[in-house]
Amino acid sequence: MSRVYNFSAGPSMLPESVLNRAAAEMLDYKGSGQSVMEMSHRSKEFQQIIDGAEALFRSLMNIPDNYRVLFLQGGAWTQFSAIPLNLMNGSGKADFIVTGQWASKAQKEAARYGDARIVASSADKTFSYIPKTTAADFRQDADYAYICINNTIYGTVYKKIPDTGKVPLVADISSCFLSEPLDVSRFAMLYGGAQKNIAPAGLTVVIIREDFIGRARDITPSMLDYKTHADNGSMFNTPPCYTIYMCKLVLEWLQKYGGLEAMKQKNEYKAKLLYDFLDSSSLFKGTAAKEDRSLMNVPFITGNEETDKKFVAAAAEAGFVNLKGHRSVGGMPPSIHTAMPVEGVERLVAFMSEFEKTL
Repeated sequence: MSRVYNFSAGPSMLPESVLNRAAAEMLDYKGSGQSVMEMSHRSKEFQQIIDGAEALFRSLMNIPDNYRVLFLQGGAWTQFSAIPLNLMNGSGKADFIVTGQWASKAQKEAARYGDARIVASSADKTFSYIPKTTAADFRQDADYAYICINNTIYGTVYKKIPDTGKVPLVADISSCFLSEPLDVSRFAMLYGGAQKNIAPAGLTVVIIREDFIGRARDITPSMLDYKTHADNGSMFNTPPCYTIYMCKLVLEWLQKYGGLEAMKQKNEYKAKLLYDFLDSSSLFKGTAAKEDRSLMNVPFITGNEETDKKFVAAAAEAGFVNLKGHRSVGGMPPSIHTAMPVEGVERLVAFMSEFEKTL
């Protein structure tokens, strides 16, 4: 069977060259006589893998020296608790801009540990836009402000990082990780699950400024304390070794492609193909505000649930899978993450055009 085009929000497509290399090294990684799946995380071979992955992150993202890169587990859900346990320990306040389900869940979890105030929200229009804010909207004694930069389900993205004044900014970058350049120095902390843009599921990468490490409250479990992992080089316990290895391969692929500026150009081109078609279609309509449209996630609808179902079924039969919308919003939200080839978007647009003609 030929490979399908996987438009899932995650786990998402991986570059074929990466998969082929992983397959070639499956039984014997660089003459070690074993798979990375079997390898001790204390071995020199794996130490080279994790060190290499961190070096590539630092190079690709221009991460300043006073930031630590942590390879963790537990996904974004774990960070929803870890962040307030580690950071909401000064005034006990944090401010949130809620632009979708994940920012909403992060706010609700943080509210278990302190004063988690919603500064702005786009829930009034089904999270179809990014609220406008100024530094004056944030409590300047808040321990941090929180945003989710790209919203997978709703297809919106921050085109400009909000000004929070003196309040340290924390951001979930799961669904736009390494899709374009990002100024790390604007943030106290960035984090993201790997399964959308940079690796299979199982790895969460935290990029945190050093002065925000070591602030955890006494009740913080060891596994949720950033200092635990910073002090132990992300090896306090057995890390997700194979996922880190796959992440390193994807980072090497990104570097070879030309880095994040080159990848941004590719992603802009892919997104434009789809948005231009949606804007000209009489059947399919995009749902995100044009000024806030994501490069990674392009949700659209037909306006008729039965037609949506018919389209999703026909698309799957044609090799375009995972186009069914999230249960909360319906429609079709194709994710065109970094590894999705231009050809995949071109073929999807051609299929949509032909489908439209049949109705």
